[in-house]
Amino acid sequence: MTDTQATAHDHAQGHDGGHGHSHGRIDPSILRSRAGLRAVSWSLLVLLVTTVAQVVVFLATGSVALLADLIHNGGDALTAVPVGVAFLLRSRVAEKRAGYFVVATIFVSAAVAAVTAVERLVNPQSIDHLAALALAGAIGFAGNELAAQIRLRAGRRLSSPALIADGNHARVDGFVSLAVVASAVVVALGLPIADPLIGLTITVVILRITLDSWRTVRADRRHDEPSG
Repeated sequence: MTDTQATAHDHAQGHDGGHGHSHGRIDPSILRSRAGLRAVSWSLLVLLVTTVAQVVVFLATGSVALLADLIHNGGDALTAVPVGVAFLLRSRVAEKRAGYFVVATIFVSAAVAAVTAVERLVNPQSIDHLAALALAGAIGFAGNELAAQIRLRAGRRLSSPALIADGNHARVDGFVSLAVVASAVVVALGLPIADPLIGLTITVVILRITLDSWRTVRADRRHDEPSG
C-alpha cells in the first residue's frame, strides 16, 4: 500500500470505521417520512392562515353561505391527518389506505356539490354580501391552491399517491371557493340561475379529479408491506 493509499484508508476509517467521528447514514424511509410530514405540516399551516382570513370576513358579514364554506374547508383539511400519520408510521400500507380515504372524501365533496346545485335549481335562494363572498372565495382559492401545490410537488417527489390525492383534494376545495367567486359575480350581474349551473359544472370537475386520484392510488402496487 502506498503512502497516498494509506492516508486515504486512514481517513476513511476515521469517518466510517469507528476510529474517529462517524457521520452515519440515515435510513431513506426516515428521510421520506420527514419530507412527507414537512409537506403536510406546511400545507396545513397555509390552510390555517386561509381559514383565519375567511373567518375575519365572516365575522364582518355574518354570511351563512360563507360559514358553510368555512365548515366545509375546515372539515376537508382534516384529510391530511391520516396521510401524516401514514408518513409518521413509515407504512406504505397505511399510506395507500389514507389515499383511498382522501379519494372517498373528494367523491363526497362532489356529491354534496351536486345535491346543493340541484336544490338551488329547484328552490332558488338569494345570496347576500356578494363582495364579501367574492373576497372570501378568492382567499379560499389562493390558499387551497398553494396547499395543493405543496402536496402535489412533494407527492411526486416522494412517489406518494396518498399525498398526490390529498393535493388534488386541496385543489378541489380551491375550485369550490372559485365557484363562490363566480356565483357572486353572476348574481351581481343579475343572473342568479347561473349560480347552480356553476355548481353543476364544478361537480363534473370534482368527479374527474376523483377518478384521476383513484387511478393514481390504485396504480401504486409497490411496497405492500410497511417500510418502517
